[in-house]
Amino acid sequence: MGTAMRIWHRISVEGVENLPDHGGYIICSNHRTNLDPLYIAWKGQFQLYFMAKAELFHVPVLGFLIKRLGAFPVERGKGDTSAIDHAIEILQSGRVLAIFPEGTRSKDGKLLRGKSGISLIASRSGADVLPVGIKYTEPVKFRSKIVIRYGKLIPNSELTIVDNKPSDIKAATTRIMSAIGALLED
Repeated sequence: MGTAMRIWHRISVEGVENLPDHGGYIICSNHRTNLDPLYIAWKGQFQLYFMAKAELFHVPVLGFLIKRLGAFPVERGKGDTSAIDHAIEILQSGRVLAIFPEGTRSKDGKLLRGKSGISLIASRSGADVLPVGIKYTEPVKFRSKIVIRYGKLIPNSELTIVDNKPSDIKAATTRIMSAIGALLED
């Protein structure tokens, strides 16, 4: 898989030393292309479990494939508590959850506003957050240059979410998105 990815794009990876040597954390990344899950999983040593929009699971072959790769469905925009509960169970069992907190792909590469689900999951699970930035040269095409940057782990205690208070959830989401944004800067 790594060879095919290197043929398709010119890839460099930074911050691999920031990848934890244990599970039970959340990887949060910006989202630009359908290949982003493969890029953020490439250097990790753990199986990643991804939330993916439920519609993808109804596409023949793709649904089968993404399920086998560790994805699970989320009904976007509906407050899907079963997906949140499943994400928390993944983290509490010591596995690694990967989320694109923007909730969709960015068409122009600009970081979109983060959704609060990431902070809610972090709060309820007690998991730390590893920000990741995937920076593409424009336009994204065959042989585009990609820089994948793994940031420093954000300890859950630094998110300071008390009793899932909405203002704390919003502040934590802003903190996570700011960390991702900093990784996208040149």
